[in-house]
Amino acid sequence: MGRGRAKAKQVKVARQLKYNSGNTDLDRLKSELGVPDSTETDPYDELADKYADYAEEYGVVAEDDRKDGTSG
Repeated sequence: MGRGRAKAKQVKVARQLKYNSGNTDLDRLKSELGVPDSTETDPYDELADKYADYAEEYGVVAEDDRKDGTSG
């Protein structure tokens, strides 16, 4: 007998999520999820700097650096 009340509440919550989700506080969500700030350095940049000497030593060339436009 209590199913009608529970279902009505679920429908109400579902409608609120569907139609009223425009006011989400994205900064608060980001902090709750533990996402680092975009001002921090990218870990890829640190690795690229660390292994740049090896790339030069073994003749590895990035695709952006190729003059003929080929890959591989």
